[in-house]
Amino acid sequence: MRSSDKIEALWKIKIFVLFLRKFLKSLIRRRPRDLLLVIGTGVSAAVAPGIPALCSWRSCIEAVIEAAEQLEVLHPGDVAEFRKKVIKDRDLLVVAHDLIRKMSPRTGDTKPNFFQDCLMEVFDNLEQHIQNPVVLQSILRLMERGTMVLTTNYDNLLEIFGQQQGKPMESLDLKDKDKVLQWARGHIKYGVLHIHGLYTDPCGMVLDPSGYKDVTQDPEVMEVLQNLYRTKSFLFLGCGETLRDQIFQALFLYTVKNKVDLEHYMLVLKENEDHFFKLQADMLLHGIKVVSYGDSFKQFPEYVQDLTAQICKQRSPDADRVDSTTLLGTSCVDCAKRKLGENGTDPPKRIKQSDNARLPLWLKSRHCITDLRKKVPNYSFFEMHLENTDQLLE
Repeated sequence: MRSSDKIEALWKIKIFVLFLRKFLKSLIRRRPRDLLLVIGTGVSAAVAPGIPALCSWRSCIEAVIEAAEQLEVLHPGDVAEFRKKVIKDRDLLVVAHDLIRKMSPRTGDTKPNFFQDCLMEVFDNLEQHIQNPVVLQSILRLMERGTMVLTTNYDNLLEIFGQQQGKPMESLDLKDKDKVLQWARGHIKYGVLHIHGLYTDPCGMVLDPSGYKDVTQDPEVMEVLQNLYRTKSFLFLGCGETLRDQIFQALFLYTVKNKVDLEHYMLVLKENEDHFFKLQADMLLHGIKVVSYGDSFKQFPEYVQDLTAQICKQRSPDADRVDSTTLLGTSCVDCAKRKLGENGTDPPKRIKQSDNARLPLWLKSRHCITDLRKKVPNYSFFEMHLENTDQLLE
């Protein structure tokens, strides 16, 4: 691709992202303290793409099997059998459950076990693999404002990054009743509940609901957890199989009635339109609105960042008089001017005619500018952004 073509493509993408993206009003009007984030493997994959095991449940299981083979804690015959299951079986949680049982004592007790050693091998030196912390920054921004977080992941990337930012992060699992109750009641601001446990704690790692009998049979714990599903809006980030997760089902789905009356949200990749719209219809039965962040996983971090900005920003009193969707909140000129004014800085000036020399030919044309003025409601902010052309095209 020629350099000029590449620049044109980059501009078109940026214009689309900045000015044509829309968000559900029902989501961005949620106050941060009314949200509960459910973090899946997609978040870890976006943050640390250099660790294949973080990309999906399948990748994680494959990495654990490979580690078990290298550490010689699983019979070669079992290694071959589990590799076949990972390829053939649709329910990977069952495969993962069988794997953890295979590397645990025959008594059925999951501690001590070799599964933890394999996970520690897979997740070694996590802090060195954080490459793109945009999603973690967005999550911390919401947590600062009262959003709660739970995850199905074994890793603690969020806690590591939060501690690096000076936040008193705390990893929790369902084995500690007192901590779970405190977290569910909003008393642990920077607590992250790992419903499968954490790889650094062998006592808390469980894949089967039977491992949490003390929790699921405790009326007090179940009531506060299920009350979260009834009173909070769950926002699923990077989650693919979460609703089929046995533990998530046991905690939130089985006993919560009238789920269709609830309002939760799930961000997903729209690879196939037919599959996407079918998923939308199916998830509404669980009270979950499925939203696409784009047709490429690379769009996920920026979408989460922009969505967070929308949720956290202060909206004007007449915001209710607009339609059911809204443009990107960070493109609000008044907000930008106000923030700059608070810092004693003059608002950015509109782009000068001479600055057009830096733009690609297709964007300099009078026809293109006229077309943009018609299609972009917030065109003045677009002009303000042109002063940062060099940064946008990097």
